[in-house]
Amino acid sequence: MADNARAKRLADLIREVVAQKLQRGIKDPRLGSHVTITDTRVTGDLREATVFYTVYGDDEERQAAAAGLESAKGILRSEVGRAAGVKFTPTLTFVADALPDTARTIEDLLDKARQSDAKVREASAGAKYAGEADPYRKPEDEGEPDSAAETDGDTSE
Repeated sequence: MADNARAKRLADLIREVVAQKLQRGIKDPRLGSHVTITDTRVTGDLREATVFYTVYGDDEERQAAAAGLESAKGILRSEVGRAAGVKFTPTLTFVADALPDTARTIEDLLDKARQSDAKVREASAGAKYAGEADPYRKPEDEGEPDSAAETDGDTSE
């Protein structure tokens, strides 16, 4: 079994080779400049590689890009094997990255939180304290009798 550093180096190499080949070498119109390779992971035995990608566009363009990547899988694998120089070239599996959807969900949640904060700010704009602004006693308040001092005071009367 290979060490993690070797798997990481191979994953980085696969990401670079696949991205360059998609940009310059493959003439498939489904794989235009709107496909981006975001990450690559290789198993510990260096036999399988998962390539994560994003597509700029709507669902139809995403499906077309997925079909284009599946059809170009053999060319991309042979190019990876040529560049890597390993005994066994890993099989490539292309997976659409969920990062943009996750980022969109987080942005929606942050917008809801901002709206909620704005409502709270509006509701508290004219609000006043229930008691005094500062309910704690200060040393200058010594002139006022303390209820504890009155009960513990002189009882010899």
